[in-house]
Amino acid sequence: MRVVLSLLSLSVLCSAASAVESPPAVAPTIAATIQAQKPQTLPANRPETLPATGHINANGLPQDSKPLTAEQLAKNKVLQDAKVKALVNDQATRLQQLEKANLEALSQNQELQLKNDSLGVQVQVLQSERSAQMFIYGAATIALGVLLGFLIASYVYTKRRRQW
Repeated sequence: MRVVLSLLSLSVLCSAASAVESPPAVAPTIAATIQAQKPQTLPANRPETLPATGHINANGLPQDSKPLTAEQLAKNKVLQDAKVKALVNDQATRLQQLEKANLEALSQNQELQLKNDSLGVQVQVLQSERSAQMFIYGAATIALGVLLGFLIASYVYTKRRRQW
């Protein structure tokens, strides 16, 4: 039973560790839109135009490239939606597995509590039987002592009577 519990906890830990995934990369379209929407104020003596950025490199800095076409934007959107759906489905299956494991653990817990209660009742019964048995032994010892006392007393009394 401990093996099952340890395997179950190990699988939960492994699934929890794999559930932490790196967030998907920021879509190039979002970065381009943000760049296009923010008006940049430049010093008056150096008017320059900012290049449109379409990609973000590993350092998080924009790279110069051609603006994305509508088809590329649609493809990126479809890919992102597919990734999101895959993550949602994965999380849903993990949630179902956790719910199933939780229900099994709850039923097992309830079962063990019932066994514990029945064993507690058995212990109380055995203790009361033992105390009743000790009471009977004590009563029998006292009765035997009283009986021996009467026999010894009567023997001594009859022996004295014969001597006179």
